Amino acid sequence: MTQTDATAAKTSAQGPVLVTGGTGKTGRRVVARLRELGVETRAASRSGETRFDWADRTTWQAALDGAAAVYIVPLDTSPSPTTAFIEQAVASGVRRLVLLSARGVDVRGYFGPGHEVSGPHGEGERAVRASGVAWTILRPGWFAQNFSEGVFLDGVREGELALPTGDGKAAFIDADDIADVAVAALTEDGHAGQEYGLSGPRALGIADVLDEIAKETGKRAAYVSVDTAAFRAGLVAQGFTDEEASLWADALIPITTSREAPVLDGVRRALGREPRDFADFVRDAAARGVWG
Repeated sequence: MTQTDATAAKTSAQGPVLVTGGTGKTGRRVVARLRELGVETRAASRSGETRFDWADRTTWQAALDGAAAVYIVPLDTSPSPTTAFIEQAVASGVRRLVLLSARGVDVRGYFGPGHEVSGPHGEGERAVRASGVAWTILRPGWFAQNFSEGVFLDGVREGELALPTGDGKAAFIDADDIADVAVAALTEDGHAGQEYGLSGPRALGIADVLDEIAKETGKRAAYVSVDTAAFRAGLVAQGFTDEEASLWADALIPITTSREAPVLDGVRRALGREPRDFADFVRDAAARGVWG
């Protein structure tokens, strides 16, 4: 029996894996990897094959019935429904929880002066720790994929990326690495009670990021450093609500302050290898033609 067969057999004996946010950046990657391993997997979202809506608790039980493990992609809203969901999951027989949290949520002021550690991610972390079942917490920093399938994509394509990040830097994490760690925690022993801080192997400023993309594609986008008010206004003009625009602006503070720059060891501890370099992400994204 191969390692893949053993993983599938072990998980199947326990029950399927439920992946919330199953169509999102990390969720769809987790679903794909679990299915490649032969693990029965439920891809759950409001419009996915397994219906799941954080705002509609009547959808939770059908998604949870018989599940052995859950990958939790929580809402970044307060009050958070994560605690109630975890209680229902454990009552339904789930024995393993892997929570997608965020880098810095346990550091007061990480996302600016108003950031408290008791926010929605903090609530979720406390809930999994108190669940009484095996749990693993993932704390990734900024995703590399924000430049290829996220809020920064249009700016890169249009040749100008305006952000209020100054000369700050971040060790951007590849979402593929996040998914690999999540799948290991969902299917393998040895990850219970672990908190994995996840980053890439080196810190880059926004101008450095655009240089990396230009080297691979031959198309250079300019980085324009703007103030926070202008950035928020630009998001609102794109259709974001005032609240959403403020959340994005606050989320950028750890880049502006370079709090996202230190390299973390979570990928190496979880997988026994180094995280993917940003250049590897750029090469793969360029091959798919995401930047035109």
